[in-house]
Amino acid sequence: MTIINNTKIRRLRRVRGKLSQNINVPRLSVFRSNCHIWAQIIDDKHGKTYASASTKTTVTKGTKSEQAQAVGVALAKIAKSKKITFVRFDRGSYRYHGRVKALAEGARSGGLKF
Repeated sequence: MTIINNTKIRRLRRVRGKLSQNINVPRLSVFRSNCHIWAQIIDDKHGKTYASASTKTTVTKGTKSEQAQAVGVALAKIAKSKKITFVRFDRGSYRYHGRVKALAEGARSGGLKF
């Protein structure tokens, strides 16, 4: 393995280890590709997905960061309609900057707390 992969794996294990401490709170999971970003709220205790949003389902114009922020707001709106206010933020192996940070800020401005 390369040094970059080792760093990603260490970061992923650290993030998931901290998230597994409180399994009663739903998890906001983020996946990012070169073109799109997906986010979903998952209940790990029961294995259910409560809400999901992506740049494919949310029609927005602008930069990728602006689109990610719109996805966060849309996901927060769906979560509020299902009476979900507290979530654990699972950024996976991604660093908290750029599109991942924009999505988190959009979710916070939409009313989610984490």
